Amino acid sequence: MGNARSWESRVEGEGGCRVDAYVARAAAGIVSRSQLKARGAAISVNGRPAKPSRTIAAGDLVRVDWVEEPSPGLVPEDIALDVLYEDARVIVLDKGQGMVVHPGAGNRRGTLANALLGRLLAAGGAAESAAPASGGPGDEDPASRVSLVQDQGFRAGIVHRLDKDTSGVIIAAKDPLSQDFLAAQFKERRTRKEYFALTRGIPSPAEGRISDRLGRDRRDRKRFARVESGGRAAVADYRVIGTWHPAGSPGYALVALRPRTGRTHQLRVHMAGLGCPILGDPIYGRRDELFPEARLMLHAHRLRITLPGAEEPSVFTAALPERFGRVMGELGPALQAAAAPDKRQAAAPDKKKDRAAALARSNIPSPPEGGDDEAQ
Repeated sequence: MGNARSWESRVEGEGGCRVDAYVARAAAGIVSRSQLKARGAAISVNGRPAKPSRTIAAGDLVRVDWVEEPSPGLVPEDIALDVLYEDARVIVLDKGQGMVVHPGAGNRRGTLANALLGRLLAAGGAAESAAPASGGPGDEDPASRVSLVQDQGFRAGIVHRLDKDTSGVIIAAKDPLSQDFLAAQFKERRTRKEYFALTRGIPSPAEGRISDRLGRDRRDRKRFARVESGGRAAVADYRVIGTWHPAGSPGYALVALRPRTGRTHQLRVHMAGLGCPILGDPIYGRRDELFPEARLMLHAHRLRITLPGAEEPSVFTAALPERFGRVMGELGPALQAAAAPDKRQAAAPDKKKDRAAALARSNIPSPPEGGDDEAQ
């Protein structure tokens, strides 16, 4: 028997769209547009049953009720994970390059979701006896919380994604309440994320904000492209940290990227749009002469998010991976580097020295962590 679940939201500042499209955006990480029908969800608007095609208006109260059935396709697996932080409700990982987050066509095994389920089963499931703390989902009676092991249908607690070949910080919940708590922060853009990228070409100017609208590429549905109308807003800030200028090359740059929105392939499209595709990007870039074997040089370095039960946000960092160190080591000392940044940092103790060493090999200062003026 599945678990009864519900979600509701007041429409603010947007209208004129179908209710199923609104739910897919507003409840990202909880239920998708295609899943509404598959799960037999009941949609209501202002307390009255509504069809998925109903047009909504600002101020409408949208509610979705469904039964979360266990997913028969999610197989627990014993796969080693690089854990940055873990407690009774969440786990924060440094995802390796090449690991798919969710099972899909051609990737039914070996995914992060398989690994998370296997880890929790081995540990006996999410701890339901943990003492709750005020300010989050833990205020409920612990005995009433449903563990991940009992409720596989909520997508292994994963509330955001990284592309297969993007490495770095990713967070997952261990129960549905914690998942809802985390997912709401991504939806409301109260999280902050920072990525590092090595680009083929040097962005000009050296820092700025990129604001595009992205949609599916009409010529290749696997790609996304900038569009003049339609699509979805995609905004990110960038700053060049260091540059290299080998003879006969387009130049290379280490760039700090801070997305303000979370669109599929967003940073990859942004960099390609600047004429500086990310090194090793097989979709939006091209094979590099100096580094023909390079794979996508994009790394989710830093995540700032409030954990269930906490009043203040936590910051998690993942050190620059070895592939960055290898390329920067071959390039040698950077010919240009940004000024030394603010040293505020909250990295895992065993990661700080590794990241600093990788940067030091190329004479690059630690990158900026970003201000507190706006949430991602």
